Amino acid sequence: MAKKKLVPMAICYDFDGTLAPGYMQEYDFIPALGVSPVEFWEEARELAERQDGDGILAYMRLMLKKAAEANVRVTREAFRAFGSTVTFFPGVESWFGRINGYAASRNVALDHYIISSGLREMIEGTAIAKEFTKIYASGFMYDANEVAEWPALAINYTTKTQFLFRINKGSPEVYDNSTINKFVPKSERPLPFENMVYIGDGETDIPCFRLVKEEGGYSIAVYRPRKAGSRVITERLLKEGRANLAAPADYSEGSIIDRSVKAIIDRIEASSRIAGG
Repeated sequence: MAKKKLVPMAICYDFDGTLAPGYMQEYDFIPALGVSPVEFWEEARELAERQDGDGILAYMRLMLKKAAEANVRVTREAFRAFGSTVTFFPGVESWFGRINGYAASRNVALDHYIISSGLREMIEGTAIAKEFTKIYASGFMYDANEVAEWPALAINYTTKTQFLFRINKGSPEVYDNSTINKFVPKSERPLPFENMVYIGDGETDIPCFRLVKEEGGYSIAVYRPRKAGSRVITERLLKEGRANLAAPADYSEGSIIDRSVKAIIDRIEASSRIAGG
């Protein structure tokens, strides 16, 4: 008897405010510079405004400048070490094993992706880095001594959508523009948008929320229950039709996210079965 074909599915996550509280740079890196997070982000905003530049490139430039002034190492491994101190919302660290097991029980092959404006190297140093098929995040180029010297990739709220198409079309490498720009009929794309979930925490995720939802997938906006205004933003996104669901940033077994994603897995599997997949 032929082995039943697995149904492909992907969950794509923002990082800061979605899987982890706050900004990853604020855990250890910014304190090591001798400035407060408020001071750092305000200076980054002013730099972007003064140069009429991209906010992500501005904060990456400021990281290197401030690190040089404070004699803080900016090697790839140093960034990963800073990332190792990042903590997560409830249930995150056990989430991947649990949800992968549930998906497998439903004949669904589930992959996880990060799409973040945060720093790739810091995410690579976190306790959950191994759970992702690919980490798409802003990152640096390095010299022969592995010292950061120039941005390699800056991901802002609009460019995030590029990576959803890369996943959809099966064009994973950032440097490769051949497949991503090639016409591929929807029926031939390896990961249909209908089998995709995007989880984010706010207005910078709107382009991704809209794209996934409008293409038949599922968008989940998460909020921090005790953070002022967080729930208001996500519920507005739900009311405006940007997201399918607003839920607390809790990935524990039995939580709203846990139950909702399991229901989505069931629906994707059933749709594939009905279609004869």
